[in-house]
Amino acid sequence: MSAGSALLNPMEAATGEPREAPLRDSLRDSYGRAITDLRVSVTDRCNYRCVYCRTGNDGAQYAELAIADYLRMIRLFVSLGIEKVRLTGGEPLLRAGLLDLVREVAQLRTVSGAPLDVALTTNGHLLADLAQPLKDAGLCRVTVSMDAVDAETFAAITRVPRSFERVLAGIRAATAAGLGPVKVNCVLLRGFNDSQIEAFAEFSRREGVIVRFIEWMPLEEPSADGIGRNWTREAVVTLDEIVSRLQAYRPLLELPPHAASETARRYTFDDGVGEIGIVAPVSRPFCGHCSRIRLTSDGKIRTCLFSQTEHDLQGKMLRGSSDLELRAYIKGIVDKKEARHHIGEPDFQKPSRSMVHIGG
Repeated sequence: MSAGSALLNPMEAATGEPREAPLRDSLRDSYGRAITDLRVSVTDRCNYRCVYCRTGNDGAQYAELAIADYLRMIRLFVSLGIEKVRLTGGEPLLRAGLLDLVREVAQLRTVSGAPLDVALTTNGHLLADLAQPLKDAGLCRVTVSMDAVDAETFAAITRVPRSFERVLAGIRAATAAGLGPVKVNCVLLRGFNDSQIEAFAEFSRREGVIVRFIEWMPLEEPSADGIGRNWTREAVVTLDEIVSRLQAYRPLLELPPHAASETARRYTFDDGVGEIGIVAPVSRPFCGHCSRIRLTSDGKIRTCLFSQTEHDLQGKMLRGSSDLELRAYIKGIVDKKEARHHIGEPDFQKPSRSMVHIGG
């Protein structure tokens, strides 16, 4: 059997060990939540230094695994009921072998036999040249992080000159390649880019993309030298404020969620043109329906963005654990998934890694 055909069967071990009986029960935590979405960081390197995320440091802080290791991990999770895989970073388009990874993951099937939903989150800087190759490799959808729709503000956020034009070209290339509807994520910071709300509404209507505003979370790198921005509750632009601003721009209509676990509240305008999503983890936490689990670039499982504990799946693999043992390990970790985050509460602690080192 060829390597490519072996990947069609998520139960087949990467190490060549005998096939094990399928596990038909989905991953569920102790609160009864089905875990169906896996987010995999393939690098923590990034070519942007966004002020709400990074202090300006370049380079990777954590190791990157071989593509074959990510594939084995993804196969394990898919065999346990994962239905959606999102590749993230850092900036995943910097990662050598990404197209090969997408191509192999796209061949996997869920435990019910359905095609896997394979998506990618990117800052879009390199997307114009890669959108069509990614689509050809089997990518289903793309989300682009873009925090302003005018070039000057955008460059001030990313600290990369002439970056806006590159990202806009990437969004349009992704739309043309059929990686849509393209989602455009904007993290709002009060007094910095909150003036962009109405302009983003117009952008959604003009470009045919889904704009998603995201409340800023305390996931930035520590900033003792004043280069970056330290999180405060006062800097968060809340869902209610965003909705009020959009209503003043043009009447909104709320749309039903695609699924109970959907993170964004969805809206369109009175004429049905454009779509806005608002992800409000600070003012309207959605932990009760969380369906996500994460893998860091160095192979650690995180059950929540704000976990204080990581679980070393790569270490278990290196020590020779079988796929059966690794699936049992994953199920045990998921069973202990946190009930919720504690943003804004007196006992809140920032996670042990910042966002760029966890994966979006």
